[in-house]
Amino acid sequence: MTAQAPPRAPQRPPARKSRLKRLTRRDVVVLSLMVGIPTLVQILLVWGPTLLSIGLSFTRWNGLDLADLRPAGTDNYRYVAQDYPPFWPAVGHNVLWLLFLGVIGTPLGLLLAVLLDQKIRGSKIYQSIFFIPVMLSMALIGVIWQLFYNKDNGLLNFLLGTAGTPQAVDWFGDSSVNIWAAMVAATWRHAGYVMILYLAGLKGVDPTLREAAALDGASATQTFFRVVFPAMKPVNIIIVVITIIESLRAFDVVWVINKGRNGLELLSALVIQNLVGEGQVIGVGSALAVILLVISLVPIVWYLIRTFRKAGP
Repeated sequence: MTAQAPPRAPQRPPARKSRLKRLTRRDVVVLSLMVGIPTLVQILLVWGPTLLSIGLSFTRWNGLDLADLRPAGTDNYRYVAQDYPPFWPAVGHNVLWLLFLGVIGTPLGLLLAVLLDQKIRGSKIYQSIFFIPVMLSMALIGVIWQLFYNKDNGLLNFLLGTAGTPQAVDWFGDSSVNIWAAMVAATWRHAGYVMILYLAGLKGVDPTLREAAALDGASATQTFFRVVFPAMKPVNIIIVVITIIESLRAFDVVWVINKGRNGLELLSALVIQNLVGEGQVIGVGSALAVILLVISLVPIVWYLIRTFRKAGP
């Protein structure tokens, strides 16, 4: 009998070469520039002024001579909360702005998105028409709506038949109605922005969800509110945060109208009124800016916490 050869040990597969390549000097330079330049811009134009405003909010200063810079502790914040007449009306107007965008502007954008998602004829044209205000600056929107609201020659008074008569309404000059007129102008832009976001969200909903709901006998309305809308939860959270921030950063429209006075007081307008122009009070303006910053950070931090918690292990 011939002796059998011993079995061969299983060969190990050749070790894979590491796909990680060592960065060349050129790669390091390019990455440094791509990261460093935006970071430097952020520090110089965002975080630097932010920290400077926080520091100035605890001082008294005329904004001209550094020799007049004096510490003030929390006096500026106490003055804003207790003795500055426009502050609380401005807070109320910002809250009203938020409610108006949340109750009218955002649902209007959702309605437009749902209608345009039905693949109606010319939907791309309608999307472009409704999205045009989003591409315009809020200052330009204020100018456009001034033509619409003009007391003597405005389109609205013309349609009401009161143009050029004593019964004509001064939509931007009357302090009892100008805040509503300004919010309508802001909603014109906000609705188009929300429409685009919701259109993207509707395109991302799994079609099988709608088919399953239809097989269960659900109507189109029931399918939307019980299946489609909950499936767009990430988009809904983003739009809530955007709506809150839009209500807080509202500035351009009211500044174009009357510089945020006579019924159009907003926190952002008060900041500029105290930081720029005659009678500037740097400490008070900085305190108002810090208050606005803290309020704005609340929805942003809430959104980031939810995002990172979901992305975590």
